[in-house]
Amino acid sequence: MSCHGGFSLEEVTRRSWFNPEKILEDAGLRPGMVFADVGSGDGFFTILAAEVVGDKGMVYAVDTNPAAIEALRRKSNMKRLINVKALVAEAEETVFCQGCVDIVFYSIVLHDFRNPVKVLENAKQMLKPSGRLVDLDWKKKRTIHGPPVSIRFSEEKAQQLIEGAGFKIERVNDAGRDHYVIVGTL
Repeated sequence: MSCHGGFSLEEVTRRSWFNPEKILEDAGLRPGMVFADVGSGDGFFTILAAEVVGDKGMVYAVDTNPAAIEALRRKSNMKRLINVKALVAEAEETVFCQGCVDIVFYSIVLHDFRNPVKVLENAKQMLKPSGRLVDLDWKKKRTIHGPPVSIRFSEEKAQQLIEGAGFKIERVNDAGRDHYVIVGTL
């Protein structure tokens, strides 16, 4: 179902929470880069990233939900994006490549992984030495949308996990009223 501007209802809702293009731009995403969307769902950020990196770039996506990955593949095909590789798998068991990814991205999912430390360790394996880890997530406060506050990671908790996996925190920023973005480097 499409809404104004050709966006689905889910996309309109997410866009009311934060500016996804600005998040990707601030992360340093550029044409020709390699981007990994871990916990991609149906590809909200995967598709945006694939459009930015273009045919000379590559976007990997992984999610445990087969229906979400199938929806992502349909969207990629409709937009004729040949630079998307999507897998149904657990993030804890997924390393797309060794030292080949410019940006490993988590969109409001780090708190959902069975073993977030293992997922972060996998990111470390995938990233180029100059690469970045980007974690967009819910602030640990009561909101109209989103998961229960009890399972959310505060900025401090997410930073501790990321640093514990061997990353240096480059910055922590607000992304709208209810979300934050943490950027880490090797």
